[in-house]
Amino acid sequence: MEERPEQDSPAPPIRQPAGPGSAAEVFAVFLRLGLTSFGGPIAHLGYFRDELVQRRRWIDEDGYGDLIALCQFLPGPASSQVGFALGVLRGRGLIGGLAAWLGFTVPSALVLFAFAMSAAAFTGPVAEGFLHGLKLVAVAVVAQALWGMAKSLTPDRQRAGIALAAVALTVFVANAFSQVGAIALGALAGLWLCRGDGAAPIGQLRFPVSRRAGFVALAIFVALLIALPLAAGATGQQGLALFDAFYRSGALVFGGGHVVLPLLQAETVTPGWVSNEAFLAGYGLAQAVPGPLFTFAAYLGAVMGPAPSGAPGAAIALVGVFLPGILLVYGMLPFWDTLRSRPTAQAAMRGANAAVVGILGAALYDPVWTSAVLSPRDFVLALGGFLLLTVWKAPSWVVVLLLTAAGTLSRVL
Repeated sequence: MEERPEQDSPAPPIRQPAGPGSAAEVFAVFLRLGLTSFGGPIAHLGYFRDELVQRRRWIDEDGYGDLIALCQFLPGPASSQVGFALGVLRGRGLIGGLAAWLGFTVPSALVLFAFAMSAAAFTGPVAEGFLHGLKLVAVAVVAQALWGMAKSLTPDRQRAGIALAAVALTVFVANAFSQVGAIALGALAGLWLCRGDGAAPIGQLRFPVSRRAGFVALAIFVALLIALPLAAGATGQQGLALFDAFYRSGALVFGGGHVVLPLLQAETVTPGWVSNEAFLAGYGLAQAVPGPLFTFAAYLGAVMGPAPSGAPGAAIALVGVFLPGILLVYGMLPFWDTLRSRPTAQAAMRGANAAVVGILGAALYDPVWTSAVLSPRDFVLALGGFLLLTVWKAPSWVVVLLLTAAGTLSRVL
C-alpha cells in the first residue's frame, strides 16, 4: 500500500487530497470562480472557502486562516494573492499559482478591456448619464470601503491619529511620493504607538516553495522597484514608464483593493495619461464585474492617451499591477511563520494600515467626491448607494445598476 505523507506527522495544519493536482485543474476551478465571484475581496475569500476548503479540501480551515493573514499582511490584492498561493499548493509550484491567477483574472479583465475599447463611441446624453452614474457608484463604493476599513484598522486613538496625519500629508503634499511617505511614516509611528495590540499567531504554513526560491522572488521584487523608474527615466520609453507606474502602485497597496484608487489616480490622471472622467467611469464599472478589482488596470492601460494603449497597454498595466503582489506572496511563503511572530513587524503593519485609511479618505474627497457630486441630486444618489451597501447589504452590482439608471434618467429627462 502506498504510504500517505499526512500520516507521517501528527495532524499538520495543511492537508491535501491523496492524488497530485495539475495546473489545468487549477485553471478550470479558478476560471469558474473568476466568472462567478462578485462582491469584492472579502466576498472572494468566502467563495474560496466554500469551494476549496469545504468542498474540494485543498487546505484545512487553520491553514486557510493563516494564508489569509499572510496576504493581508503584505501589499497587494489579498484575494488574488490567496488564490495564487492556493494554486501553488494544489498545482505543486509556481505553474499552479500562475494558472490560478490567470483563471481568476482573465474574465473581468476582458470585460473592462471591451468597455475601454467601446467607450470612445459611447456619446450623447444617455452615455453622459451612464458615465456620471458610474462616477456616483465610485463615491458610494469608496465611502463603504473607507467606513469598513476605519472601523477595523483605526479602532483606537493612536491609529486614528496616524490616519489623520496621513490625510494631511496626502492633501497638502499632493504628489505620488506623499502617499508612499504616508505609508512609511505610518509604519514608523506604528513601531512607537501600536506595540502589544495583537494576539499571538497560531498554526503553520507549509507550501512547496524553497527558501532559495523565496529569496529569488523577493530579490526580483526589490530589483524591479528600484530599476524600473531608473530605466524609464533613462530611456524615455512610455512602455517602461507605464509598467513602472502600475508596478509601483501594486507594490504599495496595503489594506485592500480599493486603496489602489488613489495610487493609480496619481500615476495616470495627474500626468495626463487618462482623463479624470474616464478614470472614475472605469472604476465604477469595475464594481459590477466578478473577479479582482485590480483588473481595473486593464481598462486604464487600454484608454491611455500616449501609446502603448489598447491591447498592449492593457496587458502591460495588468501584469504590472499584479506582479509585485505575486512576487511578495511567493517569496514570503517559506518565511511567514517566523516573521509573523515578531512584535515589531506586527506593530509596523498596524501603523501602515492606519495610514492607508487616511490615504483612502483623502481620495474619497479628491478626486472621487469633487468629480462626481455636482448637485444636491448627486448627493442624494451617492448617499443612497452608500446606505444600500452598508445598511441593506446590497450586492455592488445592484448599486451599479441603480445608480447608472438614475444617472442616465437625470440626463435624459
